[in-house]
Amino acid sequence: MLNRDWIATHIPHQGSMCLLENVLEWSEQRIVCDALSHTDPLNPLRAADRLGAATGVEYAAQAMAVHGALLAQSAAAPTQGYLTSVRGLSLHVDRLDDQTGPLRITAERLSGDARLILYQFHLHHGERCLIEGRASVVLDAQTL
Repeated sequence: MLNRDWIATHIPHQGSMCLLENVLEWSEQRIVCDALSHTDPLNPLRAADRLGAATGVEYAAQAMAVHGALLAQSAAAPTQGYLTSVRGLSLHVDRLDDQTGPLRITAERLSGDARLILYQFHLHHGERCLIEGRASVVLDAQTL
C-alpha cells in the first residue's frame, strides 16, 4: 500500500494540502484512495468551521494526480495538472467533516490522451456515496 509520504513526494500538493492517506488499489483505468484529513480541524479547505461537501472535488483531483503519477512511473518532479471542468456533480451531503472514519475516493479514467483525461469520480463513507461527478484534467499545465 502506498501511504501519505509516498503520495506527497509524487504530487504537487504538500503539507496539509496533501489530503490523501493511502492508495488502496490502482490499475491503468482506476484508482482508489482513502483519506482522514476531512476530520482534521486544521484542514486548509475548512471555512466557517466546516468542510463543505464541494471540497470533495479536491480530494478527487488529488486521487487523479496520484493516478497520473503512478502511470508515469517516473522519478522526475511531479508536473502540475489543471482541472479544466467538473460536470454532473452531485452532492449527496452538505459537509464532509461530520463523517467519522475514512473516506474512500475512487477515480476512473473514462477517456484521454497525452494532453487531456476525463475521469468519473466518487467519494464514499462506508457504503454511502457522498459526492460524484466527472472531471477533465489537462496534463502538464506548465506547457500551456
